Amino acid sequence: MPVKPSIVGIDGPDRLRDALNAAQYIAGDDLSTAAYLALALGKPLLLEGAPGVGKTEAAKAIASVLGRRVVRLQCFEGIDAASALYEWNYTRQMLAIRQAGDDYINIYDDQFLLQRPMLEALRSPDDCVLLIDEIDRSDQEFEAFLLEFLSDFAISIPETGTVRAQRPPVVVLTSNRTRDLHEALRRRCVYHWIDYPDIHLESRIVMARASSVAEATAAAVSAAVAKLRTEPLAKPPGVAETVEWAEAATLLHDQGATWPEAFRRAIGVALKDHDDLAFLEERLDSFMPQEAA
Repeated sequence: MPVKPSIVGIDGPDRLRDALNAAQYIAGDDLSTAAYLALALGKPLLLEGAPGVGKTEAAKAIASVLGRRVVRLQCFEGIDAASALYEWNYTRQMLAIRQAGDDYINIYDDQFLLQRPMLEALRSPDDCVLLIDEIDRSDQEFEAFLLEFLSDFAISIPETGTVRAQRPPVVVLTSNRTRDLHEALRRRCVYHWIDYPDIHLESRIVMARASSVAEATAAAVSAAVAKLRTEPLAKPPGVAETVEWAEAATLLHDQGATWPEAFRRAIGVALKDHDDLAFLEERLDSFMPQEAA
């Protein structure tokens, strides 16, 4: 297995962590180590965790650090190879045949090929990061197909031949763990579990990503969200909701609302399920930060 100890000047987990932080993704040592090893070993990175912990944002930040664009394949129930690889543009093919008349035309030329994310990653391995998002939403048949793809980084197009990547592309897979992934797929990857950040780390994330939130407000909101996540909610607030709640409450406070009232009026930014709001209605004030300046 070829090992690349340095990737675009990043020669270790600490350098990658600093680069991710500079890209406004506050990463811990464990995530930066897993990501660095995946890059150095040329293996896919599998990120698992609850919705909203920052798995997709991590992939985007890695792409930003590498100076590459993200090619995203959003998985869904019933996704098939055509959605992931390629399709022929039959409408354009038929139109070209009519326009050509009796002249020869190659209807399997690249101009008639609709390139999907996995084919795009094979053809441009140095220009993109392939993000296979929410792989757990796909079925086991697609997972088996994906395993074959990650083994060879090649696909066969019957009409034109085999497309093989000159070098393995950078691949990041995410899973919300709504179902167990096949053991063979896990063995193919470098694995990392992303949990909700602790209060201190989440406060740093708010400060990095919010536009005009005071440090005390970031700390107060992070503490309140941590308490909310201990409740049996259908949709606990993710990191993005924490950032947005802090921004929304700050906006209302700047317009004259007191701090407890500003947080309460902006609660719809953090909690987005009617049953969750009804469940907490009588106790909601106990979760509201009382002071933030």
